[in-house]
Formats: sequence, structure tokens, C-alpha cells
Amino acid sequence: MSDRRDPWFDDDAGPLVPAYAVTRGRTASNRHELDMITLVITMSTGLGLTRLEPEYREILQLCGVPKSVAEISAEIRRPLAVTKILIGDLIDDGYVAYRSPRPMNADSADINLLRTVLDGIRAL
Repeated sequence: MSDRRDPWFDDDAGPLVPAYAVTRGRTASNRHELDMITLVITMSTGLGLTRLEPEYREILQLCGVPKSVAEISAEIRRPLAVTKILIGDLIDDGYVAYRSPRPMNADSADINLLRTVLDGIRAL
């Protein structure tokens, strides 16, 4: 029999709190358009942060330098949808800023860039 003080889980088990509990049941945020490649940067140190979930502090620490939403999601080990909601909360509270990629339309597309992408796809 194992010692009662031994943990019954390990790091490979993943987060113990279900994702929906962290977001309080929210499944989407309609306030901000966040893509996987949207860059996020901390604007405030987090002093006075009223949100208790540790993921919020982790995001603030990670984003001292600009990070993409996908990178943040991987670092905090949460699904992308959950990460977007958490980042949206921090944006609303004024702790982080974000910059989404500028959409490219066909009129302003650089033909050389498109050729390079096509060449890369053909090389696969």
C-alpha cells in the first residue's frame, strides 16, 4: 500500500481543473477577434488582479515579451478556446494588449510573396 502523503497524480495527468471550470462555463468570447497568431503583450504587472485562477497570472508572466495565442495556449496547457477566453478577460481588464494580423486582400497581395508560398507548397 502506498503512503497517504504520496500524490495520486503526476504531471502527465494534465491540469486537474476542467477547462470549463476555469472559464466559468463560457465557451466563446465575442468581444475580441483573437486568432492563433494574434500577438499578446502584458501592459500591467498584474498588481490588483482580482481574478484568482492561476492561468491569468501565468499569462501575464509569459507575455512580458509578445507571444502568440497559440504559444500561450501551449505554455499554460489549456485548449485554444479556453486560452482565448482568458486572454479576452485580461484585455477587458486592461492588463494585456493584443495585435491581430492584418487581413490580406487580393488587391494588396504581394505577387512575390504569393509565388514564394506556392513554390514552398510545391516543394512539399
